[in-house]
Amino acid sequence: MTDFAIRPAQACDPTDRAALERLFLLFRHDMTAFSGELPRPDGAFRADWLHAVLADDPAWAAYLFHLGEHPVGFAFVRNLTGPGPIILNSFFLVNAARRRGYGLAAALDVVRRRPGTWEVAFQDANTAASAFWPRLAQAAGGDGWVLEHRPAPRPQMPPNAWISFTVPAATL
Repeated sequence: MTDFAIRPAQACDPTDRAALERLFLLFRHDMTAFSGELPRPDGAFRADWLHAVLADDPAWAAYLFHLGEHPVGFAFVRNLTGPGPIILNSFFLVNAARRRGYGLAAALDVVRRRPGTWEVAFQDANTAASAFWPRLAQAAGGDGWVLEHRPAPRPQMPPNAWISFTVPAATL
């Protein structure tokens, strides 16, 4: 994994912006398998989260994942200005980078940058996410994680599964 890197994305950098926009479309496409959401008439997907990240909203942060020179994924984090838990809002790796350990490495890197209480939502039908997020919660915070179901923000969707865990501050 020596050529795998995780770094904060810069919304003002045209290269980062373009990578986030393109990867976000792939992410939204992947999520249609679980949400049933179709693109709008212009072919675009709802992009509220992307717009918040690209607007440099202080409550949001974005991270880009690279394999060498290739952008292969991202994480969007929200609720950075509190109160309440930090939310790992969106997380994506291109198919060619999956199941090689990069996802867990990236997710751990992102959550360990900000000790505290974290939450991640996913759909039970997404079996890969249902297996992945408990592994992250265990690796990041130990046995104290909790899984619960909450109504989805749009009534046509099934309830979301939410994992909550606490990332301890680094000890010296």
